[in-house]
Amino acid sequence: MYSPQIILEAALNGLMTGAVYALIALGLTLIYGVLHIINFAHGALLTCAMFAVWIAWAVLGMDPYLAILPLVPLMFVLGYGLQRFVIGPASHGDDGNILLVTLGLSIVLENVLLALFQSDTRTLDTDYSFQVVALGPLLLSYPRLIGLGVAVVVTGLLWLVLNRTDTGKAIRAVAKEKLGANLVGIDVPHVYAVTFGLGCACLAVAAGLLMPTFYVNPRIGGAFVLVAFTVVVLGGMGSLPGALLGGLFIGVVESLCGLFLGDSLGQIGIFLIFIAVLLVRPTGLFGAKA
Repeated sequence: MYSPQIILEAALNGLMTGAVYALIALGLTLIYGVLHIINFAHGALLTCAMFAVWIAWAVLGMDPYLAILPLVPLMFVLGYGLQRFVIGPASHGDDGNILLVTLGLSIVLENVLLALFQSDTRTLDTDYSFQVVALGPLLLSYPRLIGLGVAVVVTGLLWLVLNRTDTGKAIRAVAKEKLGANLVGIDVPHVYAVTFGLGCACLAVAAGLLMPTFYVNPRIGGAFVLVAFTVVVLGGMGSLPGALLGGLFIGVVESLCGLFLGDSLGQIGIFLIFIAVLLVRPTGLFGAKA
């Protein structure tokens, strides 16, 4: 029998882990909401970002949180280029082309990482990796608390970009009516590339927040992107508030299932929720009805 304190600690630590899940899902749902494509390369791109953070720490001695600063623009440029020169040209054919291109891109990136780093697992240790913060009688993970704060700030910044800038207004216009946006002079291919770049930039932040407490290997992105897909479905495809709340909820469920069922069965709750949402409300909590 677990005490209320242990259960509450598990729920709060799950909430903080869920914030990083939400950040990964934000990029996925933004790309889907504007480009209407499911980016199967999202997990592989996250893995690339995690390896970049690890290299910055192992080779340059850079703190993983500081590594986020140069990595965000690099991932934005990578995402912009991928959409402009790889994914975008493939969208002129059958819709299935996009699926195959993103899936193929995922396989290529994963195998390039395998060739460079083999299948070895790499970790990085910082002074604060296992540090805890006392909140009354509760002990909370310091890196995960940082992750929660940064995820909320990034979500707020993304909301400001989408609602208070000309670029954001162009992105929302294209998401709502692509043809109309094109007729009023909005450069739709450029907007698509910027959106894909923003999705990849979110992965850069998530990678920096994950590395102090998680390991990385060339296949780790698949596990995270499965959770991200669940978050997106739960929150509603294309919904930013849905991704944030969905991520927090999934994090709590995973943590509590891990506490009561064991770490190896911790993700059972996630996939039970995934199936339940598909059966009861396929559009998700914040998704628009067809």
